[in-house]
Amino acid sequence: AATTGSAPKRCPPMHNATLLRRLGAILYDSLLILALMILASLVFIGVRGGESVESGDGLYRIVLFLIAYLFFAVYWSYSGRTLGMQSWRMQLETANGEKPDFARASLRFFAAVISLVPLGLGFWWQLWDKDGLAWHDRLSGTRLRYYPKDSSQSAGED
Repeated sequence: AATTGSAPKRCPPMHNATLLRRLGAILYDSLLILALMILASLVFIGVRGGESVESGDGLYRIVLFLIAYLFFAVYWSYSGRTLGMQSWRMQLETANGEKPDFARASLRFFAAVISLVPLGLGFWWQLWDKDGLAWHDRLSGTRLRYYPKDSSQSAGED
């Protein structure tokens, strides 16, 4: 292979993401998902001629759940991170260091729902786990990695 004469760029070491970093990304992503759910609600209201949507409407609930599911599963399988995760410099990967496929991303989403049910215990578990993993990390065979800013970059670049 041809060389350009410059030293190869070294990536900063990656570490498992902390709970606070995860919560920051969840907050960012929650705002994006809320915006998508509001848009879907507007469509439902429009179809009903301006009438409000009943809270018990099964189709409406399914659509809102699908918005959240597809948001995460598609982002995770396509780029390995959501916009919130990107802002907090995190990447989702399998044990091999690869992006998860759609099936594994789906498994992670449903495992994260299970992690939330008992007062978020599956997320808090990360504080005691020897590898710093949450329940849904373990159940899906994925991990959320933090990649610190490369110190060789200038302060104005990010």
